[in-house]
Amino acid sequence: MNWQTLTQSNRKYDARQIARYYGLRPWLAWGRTITIVWNFIWFILGLKLDEWQGVTERNKLKRAVELRKLLVGLGPTFIKVGQALSTRPDLVRKDFLDELVKLQDQLPAFDNAIAVKLIENELGHSIKEIFRELSPAPVAAASLGQVYRGRLHTGEEVAVKVQRPNLRPILSLDLYLMRWAAGWLSPWLPLNLGHDLTLIVDEFGTKLFEEIDYLNEGRNAERFATNFRNDTSVKVPAIYWRYTSTRVLTLEWLDGFKLTDTKRIIAAGLDPEEIIKIGVTTGLQQLLEHGFFHADPHPGNLFAMPDGRMGYIDFGMMDQLDETTKETLVDAVVHLINKDYTDLAQDYVKLGFLTPDTDIRPIVPALEALLDNAINQNVGDFNFKTITDEFSKLMYDFPFRVPAKFALIIRSLVTQEGIALSLNSNFKIVEVAYPYVARRLLRGESPQLRRRLLNVLFKDGKFQWERLENMIAIARSDNSFDVLPTAQMGLQYLLSDEGKFLQQQLVIALTEDDRLHAQEVQRLWNLVKDDLNPTRLLDAALGVLTQFSRERVAAILPAFPTSNSVKNR
Repeated sequence: MNWQTLTQSNRKYDARQIARYYGLRPWLAWGRTITIVWNFIWFILGLKLDEWQGVTERNKLKRAVELRKLLVGLGPTFIKVGQALSTRPDLVRKDFLDELVKLQDQLPAFDNAIAVKLIENELGHSIKEIFRELSPAPVAAASLGQVYRGRLHTGEEVAVKVQRPNLRPILSLDLYLMRWAAGWLSPWLPLNLGHDLTLIVDEFGTKLFEEIDYLNEGRNAERFATNFRNDTSVKVPAIYWRYTSTRVLTLEWLDGFKLTDTKRIIAAGLDPEEIIKIGVTTGLQQLLEHGFFHADPHPGNLFAMPDGRMGYIDFGMMDQLDETTKETLVDAVVHLINKDYTDLAQDYVKLGFLTPDTDIRPIVPALEALLDNAINQNVGDFNFKTITDEFSKLMYDFPFRVPAKFALIIRSLVTQEGIALSLNSNFKIVEVAYPYVARRLLRGESPQLRRRLLNVLFKDGKFQWERLENMIAIARSDNSFDVLPTAQMGLQYLLSDEGKFLQQQLVIALTEDDRLHAQEVQRLWNLVKDDLNPTRLLDAALGVLTQFSRERVAAILPAFPTSNSVKNR
């Protein structure tokens, strides 16, 4: 079996088939292994030599350049690793970071003649027949391909993405070696991460093979655009299918600024804080609303556009969450906010971080000790990395593991936080994430979200006034939350058949403990009164009431006690 037969028979990642191929050609695997190990040994020896000679500071830029060139020399798989590290200014020292950032779109281009021939072969026409204009050289080169700027004969300005030659065999060999190393290392790892290490490599391999199928990328882009079709803060380029194939992708050209280029963003009159907010909010929407998320959101794939929108490109590496997983993720957030650690441990079982037969009783106090400390600290001292770092400590003592799918989710979240940190070193993800989650729960746009809101507001059969106050305060903290539409939806829900239980519970909440909870109601009113002027409030109430019969409204009103029948203590 030769390589051409292997790739033609199955263009998707198949670990067994790849292992069979290289198993019959061990000299290829050993040759590549020696190359990788040799390069890293020399680099590490260089660092140690600087340390022994006391010249670390003097040679730091030299070593940073060496690392970038090392990763470029080892090819696309290692460039991907470097790209991920380039988004973490809190993990990588600045001299290395400045060089690794160049891996996002400043990579060496491959021969222009090869690219032109590939375009013509893939699309079946000469360059002049396809394009009115095409840049004589690529405007950007990335790990898996390079991009030309062009114009169609119909006048549209386009980006033409062309895949690097021989990409599939290069990726396959590296993935084969990574999978072999993962299987060999798993028994020696102190973390339970090792349990699923080969599955994580397989997930990465599956996504890489999807990423080098440009027809798949085009479909992903259109699906992503559909999800955000009503969001004026997001821009997704249109795909020109007539000029697209498996290895050539033609799409709308987007003008914008790299998210790491803070000076140009500010010079264009844009607010970096608003750009951060769009990035984090759209990231949460992808995970918790759409379930279809961009798994490779490094700064080379996102742009701040001159009109203030966030431009997304490169939809090769995407992933899908099913409805059950999305709902469980929201549950986990609710249980974390409520500090319901028993339920949170059950969420970890549902998500696959713990096996179904795990005894969660000893895990609950450990979660409480770890997360209570994180939640109770000042928001300014809290970020996603804080949670992940603290959580990793539990993996030494309890049988936690990272499901393959969640390796991509964690990578995506950590990368997005890294981008935000490059725009604002004091950025804290919860300052955006908490208001977003609170707003979604308060709006209650679906039965599932309304059920979760009730879980937040009621505990042990008692209404949690403080939680409602906190949620409203958090939702309004970034000044983008209008209470009135939420109050209108709440009234609609209250008057519906679905809201009958809540009607009874609210009566109990207002009068429980043999007193009218006037102080709590007054505090809530003080929070929202600026948004609820009498005219707007009356219009909204009339709008809701006209949707219901007089009998249904009258059936509810007697349920509320008069002030004479309640003792106010």
